[in-house]
Amino acid sequence: MGLSNDTEINNKLSGLNGWERAGNEIVKSFKFANFIASIGFVNRIAILSEKADHHPDILIQYSKVKITLSTHSEGGLTEKDFNLAGEIEGAFNS
Repeated sequence: MGLSNDTEINNKLSGLNGWERAGNEIVKSFKFANFIASIGFVNRIAILSEKADHHPDILIQYSKVKITLSTHSEGGLTEKDFNLAGEIEGAFNS
C-alpha cells in the first residue's frame, strides 16, 4: 500500500461528508447529544478500527468527538484511512 497523491486525496475526500485534510491527516468532528452518546460512538469506532487493524486518534470533548486518521507507518494518507473514514461515517449514520 502506498501513499495517496493529492488528486487521489481530493477525490476521496469529496465522497466523505465533512472530512477535511490537515497536512498528512484527515479529520472530522462529530456532535452528539451528550457524553454517553459520544462514548457509544467511540466504542463502535473501536470495533471497526480493530477489525481494520487501523487505529485513529480520538479526542472526546463531552458531546464532541474528533477523529484524526493517518497511516503513521507510511508517513501520510493511504487507502486504509479513507476506508476507515467511510466505515466511521456508517457508524455515525446508523
